[in-house]
Amino acid sequence: MAVVVVHQGPSLTQEAYEEAVRRLTGGKDRLESLSDWPVEGIVFHTAGQSPDGFRVVDVWESEEAFGRFGETLGPIMQDLGVTEQPQAYPAHTFVPS
Repeated sequence: MAVVVVHQGPSLTQEAYEEAVRRLTGGKDRLESLSDWPVEGIVFHTAGQSPDGFRVVDVWESEEAFGRFGETLGPIMQDLGVTEQPQAYPAHTFVPS
């Protein structure tokens, strides 16, 4: 079952996000394709500044796929000082393009 992942909080800044992207992609300035992810299973990704801070929203094909990504992303976020954990929940509805 697909899962929705939302990551937001005071320590998740645009700068931290951009540095995480560089580390995840081996130096790319921005994510341009789902194939840029270091693990398979990402279905959708968006990130941007909201009125409440920088926010990242993903859809993963399964909780297991997101877990594999978390094994890579977690240490990077910890190193960057991002302390908030993402919220993950089962998608009720997901309509792919």
